[in-house]
Amino acid sequence: MAGTTFNHLEILPVALEQAPILANLLELYVHDFSEFLDLEIGENGRFGYPALSLYWSEPDRHPFFVKLDGKYAGLVLVKREVAVWDMAEFFILRGCRRRGIGTQVAHEVWRRFHGPWEVRVMEANVSAQHFWAAAVATFVGKVVQPIRVEKNGKSWEVFSFQPDSTG
Repeated sequence: MAGTTFNHLEILPVALEQAPILANLLELYVHDFSEFLDLEIGENGRFGYPALSLYWSEPDRHPFFVKLDGKYAGLVLVKREVAVWDMAEFFILRGCRRRGIGTQVAHEVWRRFHGPWEVRVMEANVSAQHFWAAAVATFVGKVVQPIRVEKNGKSWEVFSFQPDSTG
């Protein structure tokens, strides 16, 4: 990709002993998300992520670190929901954004898990909607129109797609 300024991008499974590092990165992610959701910080000064431990106890959940040139650059949480893979959480540090990293990470994750996918985006998060629309379209080779859904009083756009085997 023209203008790319990184040398080595890795998407690495998170081991249980690395859970505290993942929890720290999730705090940054949730902080970003607090712009769109009414989230409260706990008495301990953290937002928390109650489902985090499930990523090591349930076989259809997969946590990943994103590393750029050996340094943490983000996270990806993937889970299986009935018959589809779900991009449960996806976060690239602000300093690493707008360089093609997120698209490259999303494409690699989709290649690792075969079958249909869903990506949910809050309607209020317009920049994320643009990112996911472009990432999905370049991966599947066509524009995928999202479906609008309501959940807990919030509007979401859901991109559903089936990558071909070549991805």
